[in-house]
Amino acid sequence: MAEKTIMLVCAAGMSTSLLVSKMQKAAAEKGLDADIFAVSANEADSNLENKNVDILLLGPQVRFMKSQFEKKVADKGIVVDVINMQDYGMMNGEKVLDTALQHI
Repeated sequence: MAEKTIMLVCAAGMSTSLLVSKMQKAAAEKGLDADIFAVSANEADSNLENKNVDILLLGPQVRFMKSQFEKKVADKGIVVDVINMQDYGMMNGEKVLDTALQHI
């Protein structure tokens, strides 16, 4: 399968790091070559400029930023979605990964 790039954005880029680890493990188990990483909302713009991101997932705590990110990436064809609060709270990496892949 082609490499996928999944960027998670949260307030500080810290709370999603555990979720990233679990998503990377789930991707490896599926044999998926994926670049999954987390950044703070402040770092998101530079990453969007420097990487070919397939999907941008927002942590529930920054869901209010969805429309501004959609405007920023409208011309790039990048999907923007908010991580399900329950999956985020349970750190369900496999479920978040599956949801991301469905949107790509």
